[in-house]
Amino acid sequence: MHEEATAEIAPPEARIVGTSLVAPSRELGWAEFGHPDGDVVFWFHGTPGARFQVPPRIHEAALQRGFRVIAVERPGTGSSSNHRYERIIDFAPDLEALADALGVQRFAVVGLSGGGPYTLAVAKHMPDRVVMATLLGGMGPVRGPDAVFSYTRLMRLMAPSLELLRTPVGGLLNRVVSVATPFADPVFSLYARFLGFADRPILGNPQFKAMFLHDLITAGDLRATAHDLALFARHWGFQLDEVTVPVVVWHGLADVIVPPSHGHHQAARVANGELRVRAGAGHFAGFSDATEVLDRVREIWAERTAEPVTAHGAGPNEPNQPPDPHNS
Repeated sequence: MHEEATAEIAPPEARIVGTSLVAPSRELGWAEFGHPDGDVVFWFHGTPGARFQVPPRIHEAALQRGFRVIAVERPGTGSSSNHRYERIIDFAPDLEALADALGVQRFAVVGLSGGGPYTLAVAKHMPDRVVMATLLGGMGPVRGPDAVFSYTRLMRLMAPSLELLRTPVGGLLNRVVSVATPFADPVFSLYARFLGFADRPILGNPQFKAMFLHDLITAGDLRATAHDLALFARHWGFQLDEVTVPVVVWHGLADVIVPPSHGHHQAARVANGELRVRAGAGHFAGFSDATEVLDRVREIWAERTAEPVTAHGAGPNEPNQPPDPHNS
């Protein structure tokens, strides 16, 4: 029964999938879409999620715009090794190692919802390599001077429990998803009917539904969800104003999962923020239209191409190329 249910749910078509070593005995899983020689965009899934949590028709949209989109799985989900970070910023060196392993020098980063904090962490960690960052309904900080005034501050009260249950909850989620697999379709339909009213246009898209269900059911290891929740309740390890690359924030004004205050707050706090709101749109406001998001990435990439090479490393106009084995 489990096999029949999952067999009917097809994932988005990736050009290639794989894993790369980022530390001794530790790998990150990824899926690639778009142009094989295009400018790279690293795409970070939400919470929960995995490497196929990408917009419908992302492959075609990326191909047409000359982008190579690489969707990355965080530790504890899909093909990525399980690992416990102490802070959000600790993910950035792993992404740097992945970029090196894939021969990527310059890139943009995009994060959906719970992938937003990791997007900003990478942008802060590698300003000489990150062309720009995009947040799609991105979660904001709940601690420190950057904390967003929102119900999400309650996560601070839950922090001790999240830490104690981090590993048990992750394992429990795996078992719950396994048992609930035959009921995935009706559960999704109930969510779309009662909670996702503002997102109904995209929730009713068969491709989006197939992506969402496949990604959740076949991810295999959902410990990343427990890790994310625990880390969201901590200080991220950096301040928003330390993110100096251009950041475009897309947020739906009817988002009931990550309130719009998160988008306004982060766009105002980063050094070079741009806010794009969608009236009447929900949590998937930016995610639902990959073409518009990638068009803005392309515009900023073109603007930054004219900038001079920085003193600290490669400039925005340096092409992606594999590392030279004779220059190590």
